[in-house]
Amino acid sequence: RNFFLPGLIVLALVAVAIFLYLHRPLRVADAAVTHTAVLPTHTVFAAGSMVVGSQHQTEDEFFVLATVRIANKLDLPIYIKDLTGTLTAPDDSDITTSAIEKNNLDSLYITFPSLKPLATTPLLRETGIPPGQSAEGMVLLHFPVDQAAWDQRKSATIAIDLYHQPTVIVTIPKP
Repeated sequence: RNFFLPGLIVLALVAVAIFLYLHRPLRVADAAVTHTAVLPTHTVFAAGSMVVGSQHQTEDEFFVLATVRIANKLDLPIYIKDLTGTLTAPDDSDITTSAIEKNNLDSLYITFPSLKPLATTPLLRETGIPPGQSAEGMVLLHFPVDQAAWDQRKSATIAIDLYHQPTVIVTIPKP
């Protein structure tokens, strides 16, 4: 039997695989949290009537303002589809939330005026990042927990979902 032609095909496939391995990055993008600010809030709602007496309901809200930098490692543009945050509690339960969208920021700053001084330019959905370039901006996350739950967390991450590429996960560091 003649093995010249099958050997030549295998050699060509190996050469193509080596070429692709050497000229394609292993990662789509690098991402990091460069700065984090937090704002815990505690709201007391008065409920009840004069006959029954006064009862109060409380609500804890925790805002995380994370500045994220994402660098495109591909030779084609990447586009941000969605931004979500996940908080893993000490009991391994997860709380996942979508990042606050740009059109909701102004009303949130009115409701929680302490957020405005902490805020920077947001990292927006649909942002395009050209090849070899990077984008940076604030990702504002809202978790229905208190400061103690945040401090005792196992982890907190931001998932940057990209169009036509794998999701990039970045960890929010503990102080």
